[in-house]
Amino acid sequence: MQGPGLLSLLVWLPIAGGILVLALGEQRIGAARWLALAVSLATMAASVPLYTGFDTTTASFQFVERLPWITAFKAEYALGIDGISLPLILLTAFMTIPVIVAAWNVVRERPAQYLAAFLIMEGLMIGVFSALDSLLFYFFWEAMLIPMFLIIGIWGGPRRVYATLKFFLYTFLGSVCMLIALIYMYVQAGDYAIASFQRLPLTLTEQIWIFFAFLLAFAVKVPMWPVHTWLPDAHVEAPTGGSVILAAIMLKMGGYGFLRFSLPIAPDASRELDWLMIALSLIAVVYISLVALAQQDMKKLIAYSSVAHMGFVTLGTFLAFDIAAGTGALKGAAMGIDGAMVVMISHGLVSGALFLCVGVLYDHVHSREIAAYGGVINTMPKFAALFVLFALANTGLPGTSGFVGEFLVILASFKASFWYAFLVATILITGAAYTLWLIKRVVYGPVANQNVAALTDLNVREFIALGSLAILVLVLGVWPAPLLEVMQPTVRQLVEQLMISKLPG
Repeated sequence: MQGPGLLSLLVWLPIAGGILVLALGEQRIGAARWLALAVSLATMAASVPLYTGFDTTTASFQFVERLPWITAFKAEYALGIDGISLPLILLTAFMTIPVIVAAWNVVRERPAQYLAAFLIMEGLMIGVFSALDSLLFYFFWEAMLIPMFLIIGIWGGPRRVYATLKFFLYTFLGSVCMLIALIYMYVQAGDYAIASFQRLPLTLTEQIWIFFAFLLAFAVKVPMWPVHTWLPDAHVEAPTGGSVILAAIMLKMGGYGFLRFSLPIAPDASRELDWLMIALSLIAVVYISLVALAQQDMKKLIAYSSVAHMGFVTLGTFLAFDIAAGTGALKGAAMGIDGAMVVMISHGLVSGALFLCVGVLYDHVHSREIAAYGGVINTMPKFAALFVLFALANTGLPGTSGFVGEFLVILASFKASFWYAFLVATILITGAAYTLWLIKRVVYGPVANQNVAALTDLNVREFIALGSLAILVLVLGVWPAPLLEVMQPTVRQLVEQLMISKLPG
């Protein structure tokens, strides 16, 4: 081991905690709940040294750990972080806590198994963001599907079986294509190290095939248009905690995959096909925002909103090539990727908070239909204030985290093309339209019915969970420097690599 073992602790502590929660079972559910909360808090505490000990002057991987794993295939148990993976690990560790808190007295059926599934999934997701070996990455990538499959399938809504199978088939089929690409590069490189794949002198034809193999895996996870159709069904049928983790963390793995695999391994193919990625991203940003306007289910509206916002991520990621080709400015090219990363972190906080808010309402009224509400501010003023804050952050209001990343992506779009910027800026209008229309119909006005009149405001547990998210949304909105400082050395190095062709000669 070349590191202190901190990353291994972050991966295996929640997994071990989940197994212990399972062992306690439903008979000792009180102890199981407190253990789940303690493990999630301990994991968050253990992730803090990653940030405080992170060297922001280098793009090299830090906290590296290496151990033999599958020696026959030269696959290692290799973990490490850089400026791209660190923010996502911190987001994963943090977002598990409100999920555990939100399920405290709400989940009645098999609560110990429910909590254990989230803890195990937390460890596997951290493994995805820290794996330096592609086979280890694939192991974590596939393994995390199992807890989410069970969460939707057991604790989901009436159409949970359909949503679960659709979610699993989409993601699994895309992952098979990625595995084929990994095996091909293993044959070329002789090992599964991601760094070895990035050094391969691949021809343009090889890069294009590898790019499309990765695209099928990562586009489904983002999800990009037109392979996004599994997401609304999964969100609507998933329990509150499942929707939170799905939106806050699992969608970000697609964006992370593009930055970790597609761009550095196949930069020439990425340059040749950036027009395709930009076109698909713009469709997601504009068209899906219009689809969100027509939704009557709060969860489905937020789900379509997630697709639109993740369009910013893929757009910012692939704008780098157009900017560098047009201006030759590496700083401008890096701006798009900086914006994409900030959008991922902000969207994780904001979308997770919005799904928690919908969960609070659903627990009282047992309906997600917008028409079932109205005048919530009269009976739940604290909840209404937080709900409105998260909704405004979702529209990109200045002073919230939602503004920073989208503003950087729009600036990068201007450097590439005025029309890119014009089209992507329309989400600021349509996004405000569907979000504010949601708030108007749910929060404001007179009390609509007896169910709304009987609502009670947030309890201490709910207020702490939503309040902590609100603080982060505001802090990142007015002071994004700590996040940008961590990312920028790695992003600058990535952009420099992208500008150098890997083609022979």
